[in-house]
Amino acid sequence: MAQTVTKAQLRHPDDFYADLLAAHEGLSKAESDAFNARLILLMANRIGDPEDLKALLEAAGLQGASAS
Repeated sequence: MAQTVTKAQLRHPDDFYADLLAAHEGLSKAESDAFNARLILLMANRIGDPEDLKALLEAAGLQGASAS
C-alpha cells in the first residue's frame, strides 16, 4: 500500500477547481450529488487498490472532523 498523500499534488489546482465548478453549473442539488458520486467512483476505479482507498476514506474523515 502506498503512503496516503494529503499534501496538494495538482499542478494547476485552480484550473481543476474551475472545471469542477463548471461541471456542476446548472445542476440541481440531487444532480450535483449524483455527479459527485459518479466522479468519486471513477477516481476510486482509477486508484484501484482497496487498502489505498480505505486509507483515503480515513484521511478524508479526519480532515473533515478537524475542519468542524
